[in-house]
Amino acid sequence: MRAARVSVAMSVTLKDFYADWCGPCKTQDPILEELAEDYPDVDFEKVDVDSEQDVANEYQVRSLPTLIIENEEGVVERFVGVTQRGDLESALGEAGA
Repeated sequence: MRAARVSVAMSVTLKDFYADWCGPCKTQDPILEELAEDYPDVDFEKVDVDSEQDVANEYQVRSLPTLIIENEEGVVERFVGVTQRGDLESALGEAGA
């Protein structure tokens, strides 16, 4: 008797730490919007560092934009500054998306 292989998908989240006054954050937005369309199983969260300082402090965000990709096991990758789609896709794959 063979054991069945079960593939369990990880829950993957991409947190986008931004501020309304941040110019590079506005450059990052269209890249994330495209990714959100192509990765419907990933939870994309925008975190306004001005109104959610406690969350920004918890993740030790010091520069904007900061993108954090995590799964059930914790933070998989952290990007500071405008990050290109290919880098984000690699990290999403590594996280199990």
